[in-house]
Amino acid sequence: MEAMRFFASVIMLLLAASGCEKVEKMHPPDLSGRIIKVVATTGMVADLVKNIGGERVEVTALMGPGVDPHMYKASERGVIHMSESDVVFYSGLHLEGAMTRVLERLDRIKPTTAVADGIDPSRLLSKAGTSGAHDPHIWFDVTCWMDAARTVHRRLVELDSLHAGVYDANLDNYLAQLQDLHDYVLSMAQTVPIEQRVLITAHDAFSYFGRAYGFEVRGLQGISTVTEAGAADVQQLADFIVRRRIPALFIESSVPRRNIEAVQAAVHARGYDVTIGGQLFSDAMGSPGTPEGNYIGMVRHNIDTIVAALTARPKPPAS
Repeated sequence: MEAMRFFASVIMLLLAASGCEKVEKMHPPDLSGRIIKVVATTGMVADLVKNIGGERVEVTALMGPGVDPHMYKASERGVIHMSESDVVFYSGLHLEGAMTRVLERLDRIKPTTAVADGIDPSRLLSKAGTSGAHDPHIWFDVTCWMDAARTVHRRLVELDSLHAGVYDANLDNYLAQLQDLHDYVLSMAQTVPIEQRVLITAHDAFSYFGRAYGFEVRGLQGISTVTEAGAADVQQLADFIVRRRIPALFIESSVPRRNIEAVQAAVHARGYDVTIGGQLFSDAMGSPGTPEGNYIGMVRHNIDTIVAALTARPKPPAS
């Protein structure tokens, strides 16, 4: 009930801000005469819009470093940012959890786009045990994120056709960077022997990564962190690690590390030691100004960390 009241208040605020008495599908405004004010949900989407929009956009991200989008609830300030924006971009496929319903309805009164909408449905991975629901973590396959970039480009050109040439050039430049990134991840992945390409993380966020770059992927929690891992999940994953002699598992910046530490302890209790190979950025990027504070840097950090941990020589036993 609390969530429903929150959503209702968001819709009412946005309707009041737009001056509408009823929700009707709007015609996209022409924004060619000024800088476009954009709100993006996650840092990855905000970074994407900045790269395509360039100097034509002013982007505000609702979720900063370390914020879990599955659990996020918009603050009053976030609602105000949305109401004052010209356009809203979000990831989609229910990544934003409880906010999804509002975001889907928002397009009736304000240009609102899910970047995942531009990806061919045949390329989307299904959630295990569900019908019609898809894994939202599309950015871990860089080629999928290239399609998301094209979606942002189409929306900005629609809103600001006068500057289409700017967006065209920015898209071409960024796609070239993303192609280089994709090639880099592929080459790094191939340095890990096939039998060692097993990625174990706090939640099941890396399936697109696994499919694109040849890794078997296991997450302690499901695709959404809303679902808590139980003791049985910890024990089953510990058994898998011992059986497969997995050398490392990984924490995530937006998920508490205690569950992964519980797996590590359960593995140790079975007479085998697995290291925590480092921190990966999954549902949120790093802090602004750091190498991981943009999408390309985040992806490079992740693959470098994964490869280093999975190919490290085991430490000799203490004498």
